[in-house]
Amino acid sequence: MPGRSARAVFITGGTGYLGSRLVRDLVARGHAVRALVRPGSESKLPPGASAVIGDALRAETFREAVRGSDTFVQLVGVAHPSPSKAAEFTSIDLRSAEAGIEAAVAAGVGHFVYVSVAQPAPLMRAYIDARRRAEAALSASMLPATVLRPWYVLGPGHYWPILLLPLYWLAELIPSLRQGARRLGLVNHRHMSSALVRAVEGAPPRGTRVVEVHEIRQAPGLSRS
Repeated sequence: MPGRSARAVFITGGTGYLGSRLVRDLVARGHAVRALVRPGSESKLPPGASAVIGDALRAETFREAVRGSDTFVQLVGVAHPSPSKAAEFTSIDLRSAEAGIEAAVAAGVGHFVYVSVAQPAPLMRAYIDARRRAEAALSASMLPATVLRPWYVLGPGHYWPILLLPLYWLAELIPSLRQGARRLGLVNHRHMSSALVRAVEGAPPRGTRVVEVHEIRQAPGLSRS
């Protein structure tokens, strides 16, 4: 793996929409990956990663397994977010982030990578509030952190917003709408995995580094050699 050092990475949400691809990419690039899974979900984890059985909402169930990790990647979240799932954003998204932060602090992890959401935004206020509160908890923890803020990630089973692309293009032509259109722009699965890998492989920031949509889109493609 010329030009980069292998990392010991602990991931929550490693069998999910973003996590499964990220696990595959990290393993292919020579990193040692441990991923938190629920009992019975071990087979859903991509090959090459080590499964850690635990509950993402309870730090005590996986805290010891985090020790020795360079990087903690927090990806747990409610599938297919919608306004009807407001309570779950607090009970799952926020609570799992708090548990992950607690475990990372206890284990002395040197870098915490968190997928948040673009903000401010006119929609999904409960979802944004949960992610904002998680960012605040991460900041208070004093962990070196990289926070990625996509709005919507296009990928398998998540393609319907592609119909909105003409509206995005039009909005970017109108000065009063341009900034919001760019902040709430769409990214795809490849962009996100590349940006996450770049965060894992990069030097931990001093404090918190926020990666917005335009930077996520610029993430280079992955070389697995």
